[in-house]
Amino acid sequence: MEFTRKDFYTIEDLLRIVEMLRDPQDGCDWDKIQTHKSIRKDFIEETYEAVDAIDNDDKTLLREELGDVLLQVMMHAQMEKEQDSFGFEDVVNDLAQKLVLRHPHVFSGLAVSGTDEVLSNWEAIKNDSHGHNTVSRTVNAVPHSFPALMYAQKVQKRVAAGNLPLPDKKAEIAALRTLLDDMEKEDGSATQHQLEDLLFSAVNLVRLNKMDSEQVLREKSRNFVKIFNKFENLALQKGLSFDTIEFALLKELWIQAEGPGEN
Repeated sequence: MEFTRKDFYTIEDLLRIVEMLRDPQDGCDWDKIQTHKSIRKDFIEETYEAVDAIDNDDKTLLREELGDVLLQVMMHAQMEKEQDSFGFEDVVNDLAQKLVLRHPHVFSGLAVSGTDEVLSNWEAIKNDSHGHNTVSRTVNAVPHSFPALMYAQKVQKRVAAGNLPLPDKKAEIAALRTLLDDMEKEDGSATQHQLEDLLFSAVNLVRLNKMDSEQVLREKSRNFVKIFNKFENLALQKGLSFDTIEFALLKELWIQAEGPGEN
């Protein structure tokens, strides 16, 4: 296969490169045998790596990771092109058509009052185009492959958008308090059903406070790791062993590791 190296490649060049990698005879031994399912996890991993670059405000890494995400899109599109199903151009056209359709305030002169109405119009147009004429259909359309917290919050959001009843903040706090009281009576023991209710109510409370459950728990977990690193260093400096350390001292070290303003 003929190929000319360049100092700067275009999207057309990239399409040709992916096609060559997938060539049955002369392509890459790894790339040409991949399927949608075999690289499914790669798509997820590359997306998370791009998100990590965003979280770390690393523009150099973000530029690289966005390319890796684009490669995943192009690989899947190339696989379908080989089956005479659709190609990358069709993906681009479908996306462009969707953006024009769902932004009538930009492309059709529709007047809107602000971002809330923009989002409301987006959901209405989306549901109409997908034939989601009941709340159940919009709820069932939430991808089951979402992380659990994201899935729960998206389901709650769509139920709430359908004007169906969900507990308000006070009701969720009361529900959480009741669950915790019941668990306390059992010395912390809980059934799976109780824990399901506990987590689902907590997610709804986060949503009602206009925050994202995934982000909230991720920040908490990252803070915990940061504090734990300090805590362990303090213990090692004092020559303490976790096997023998008394709880009171352990708690004291943890408070030191937290420092002012930490939680």
